[in-house]
Amino acid sequence: MLITLPSRYFVTRKASGHCQNINVLSGHKNAILDVKFTNDSERIITASADFNLGVYDAMTGARIKRFMGHKGIVNACDVCSEGSPSLAVSASDDRTARLWDARIRGEVGSFEDEYQITAVAYANDGQVVYTGGIDNCITAWDVRQMRRSMTMKGHSDTITCLSLNPKGTHLLSNSMDGTMRTWDIRPFVDDAAGGKKRHDKTFVGGTHNAEKGLLNCAWSADGMMVTGGSADCVVHIWDELSAEELYCLPGHSGCVNAVIFHPKENIIASASSDKSIYVGELS
Repeated sequence: MLITLPSRYFVTRKASGHCQNINVLSGHKNAILDVKFTNDSERIITASADFNLGVYDAMTGARIKRFMGHKGIVNACDVCSEGSPSLAVSASDDRTARLWDARIRGEVGSFEDEYQITAVAYANDGQVVYTGGIDNCITAWDVRQMRRSMTMKGHSDTITCLSLNPKGTHLLSNSMDGTMRTWDIRPFVDDAAGGKKRHDKTFVGGTHNAEKGLLNCAWSADGMMVTGGSADCVVHIWDELSAEELYCLPGHSGCVNAVIFHPKENIIASASSDKSIYVGELS
């Protein structure tokens, strides 16, 4: 089980029984803010406050490449689930989202926004990149034409994370306004009224605090549940269909920064500012 840690390295651990470190991946000179496995599970992409991204071998823990080019903190990264495992996208305080290919030196493209970008998600087919930032909006960028194609409005504060559902039809967002929302990103949905018709559901219960952390959000493997980080030290899990809260799991003594579902089993893991990772089975 892989969880991002607020340090210059991160650790992979076994998710059951006695927790034992498998690897320690080092190399960044500042905090690691986001981590993603490539879609073949052979590499790990990291985003860091040192302005760089790292590419690591998931088996050996060795850093095999470094993506350099951002001029600000790299807040988030993502990979596309159906495209080449060499492709990645990053979002930064330098107001850009940049495309990377591990087979090529340097970036392969970039999108420039007017404000700092704090969240990013890659469409399953790699043809669209979604970004969110301090302007409270979600922007869709056409990768083929390298231009902005759509803006979705509704949040009233900074967007801290974006996550695509397994089918690639809906986008989940977490925001400092204290809500998580889903958005219908299928191409035939009417884009009128600034994307308001694309807003699907709102999930209420999680909180953000004065620390202004980039709290995550995530879908279950079947897309039937959603979860996300929360400053109230509680893990919140909602039913995606009804938007009702299914689980409210206490235990942490600090802000819950990240929560993630197991890809195959009914297990969830949460990482907190209290320096602990909880792994539990949902009933």
